[in-house]
Amino acid sequence: MKEITDMLSKMSSDISGLKDGLDPENIAFWYKKIIEEAKEMAPPWLVDKINVKQDPILYLKFNLDISKRAVRYLMIAIADNLDDMPYTTRLYFLKVQEIVSQEMDKSLV
Repeated sequence: MKEITDMLSKMSSDISGLKDGLDPENIAFWYKKIIEEAKEMAPPWLVDKINVKQDPILYLKFNLDISKRAVRYLMIAIADNLDDMPYTTRLYFLKVQEIVSQEMDKSLV
């Protein structure tokens, strides 16, 4: 009986962790951390070209406003933080990296 209780407790904890990973406040926290780190790495003349804004109505929508020259610093900051993120947050930011990479590839063509 204890094994079943422990298993159900772990499953409940895992599900809560997955849900919390996509909480808008959690995503906003990680965006803030990533943007701050990207700005620290970037040269002074690019710092004001790295921004993100959370949509006031659709809380899981974030508008990334970044110069092409600053994308490199954003990607490094995301990669540096992936291991510390909850699983679903990590998946979210891996998708952000993929989308930004695709947009950069489009601009080269």
